[in-house]
Amino acid sequence: MANSRYTNDKSKKLKDGREVYKSKIYPTIPLQDSDLYIVTQTGDRIDTLAYQFLGDSSLWWIIASANKIHDSSLAFEDGTILRIPKDFRKIINDFNK
Repeated sequence: MANSRYTNDKSKKLKDGREVYKSKIYPTIPLQDSDLYIVTQTGDRIDTLAYQFLGDSSLWWIIASANKIHDSSLAFEDGTILRIPKDFRKIINDFNK
């Protein structure tokens, strides 16, 4: 997971000894002329779309942030239009600073 969203996360120890990650606030991803728009089909999931278009399923959070998806569902209804940012490497670099 070279591009893990947990790379620079801070963690804390709870009183019972467990270590947990602190909350992460994802960036607002501005619209770009180079963005790709897709229409989902049966079986499409955010992680598999991230692998298909970004080359890494762990980058699902980029698609979620770009489309203001805040629920925990991985799947989409048929015909959902999603924006896929093409400049995802810059998004990752800016987010990990």
